[in-house]
Amino acid sequence: MLPREVTEKNEDIMLSPYACKSADAGKRLREEEPCPIRTAFQRDRDRIIHCNSFRRLKHKTQVFLIPKSDHYRTRLTHTLEVSQIARTIARALRLNEDLTEAIALGHDLGHTPFGHDGERVLNDLCGGFKHYEQSVRIVEKIEKDGNGLNLTPQVKNGILCHTNMTAETLEGVIVKLSDKIAYINHDIEDAIRGGVLKEEELPREATDLLGHSKSERITSLINSIINNSSDKPEIKYDPETEKAHDILRSFMFTNVYFSSAATPEKDKACKVVEYLFGYYCKNPDEMPPLYVRLAEEWGTERAVCDYISGMTDDYAVDLFKELFIPKPWI
Repeated sequence: MLPREVTEKNEDIMLSPYACKSADAGKRLREEEPCPIRTAFQRDRDRIIHCNSFRRLKHKTQVFLIPKSDHYRTRLTHTLEVSQIARTIARALRLNEDLTEAIALGHDLGHTPFGHDGERVLNDLCGGFKHYEQSVRIVEKIEKDGNGLNLTPQVKNGILCHTNMTAETLEGVIVKLSDKIAYINHDIEDAIRGGVLKEEELPREATDLLGHSKSERITSLINSIINNSSDKPEIKYDPETEKAHDILRSFMFTNVYFSSAATPEKDKACKVVEYLFGYYCKNPDEMPPLYVRLAEEWGTERAVCDYISGMTDDYAVDLFKELFIPKPWI
C-alpha cells in the first residue's frame, strides 16, 4: 500500500464517525492525481504553508499597528496559535487533525494590512470586502500567479466560515472557536504589555471561572469544548463557560478593539489604504502584472482591493511614502 493509503486506512479505524475522512475529500476545481505520500488535506496544508500570502502574514497587524517590540502578535503568530489550539481539540475529539490544520493555517490569508481597520476601509471603498471571503479568493484566483492553490472544498469552506457562518465539517467549526479563543487571550496579553489594559480590569465574572492567566483561560475553554463535544455531532461549550467566554470577548471589543487609545494611529493607517486605493484605481497599469490581468477580468476596483489586501503593513507605508511624500532635492 502507498503511504497515503495507509494513512487513509488508519483514519477509518481511529477517527470518530463524525470526522471528515481524507478519503472523502471533495473534488478540486482542477483534477489532479493523488499524492502517493500525503492525503488530500495534508497536501492542502502544505500548499498553504508554502504560498506567498502565508509568508506575508508575518508583517501584518494583529491588533497593534506596526509594533516595534518583537513580542507583540502579528497575523502570522496569531495563525500559528489558532492552529495549535485547533489541532489539540481535533486530536482529543478524534477528528481530522490534518483538515483542521489546513483550515487554521489558511483562515486569515485574506487579511489586509493594518488588521480590521484596513479591512473596514476596503469594505467601504469596494462596496463589500470581507477578509474571510478574500482568503478564499486568494487560494482560488490569486496565488500561484492567478491559478490558485486548487484546494479541496472542505478546506475552502472552513476558511470561508471561520468568522460568522457554520462550517460544513466539525473540523471547520473547531477552527472558528479556536480563532476566538486565540485572539481574545493573546490580545489580552498584548494589551496589558502595551499599557491599554491592566490585568485587574478584566471582568471577574469571566476570569473567576476561566482563570486569571492566559494559559488557564485557554485550557478551560479547550476542556469545555472537549468535555461537551466528545462522540457528538456538534462542537460546543457548556453554558457557563460559553457565557464567561462571551463576557470576556465583549469586554475586549469595548476596551481594546474599539478603544480610543490607538485611534490617531489607526486613522493614519486608514488614510494610507484610502490613498493607495484611489491612486491605483486611477493608475491600474502601475500595479504588478498579475493585478493588471485581474483588473481586465474582474474590474479595476476589485483588482486594486486584491493588490492592497495582499500588502504588509510596512510595504503599504513605504509605497505611500514613495507615491505621496516629496523626496528631498539632491
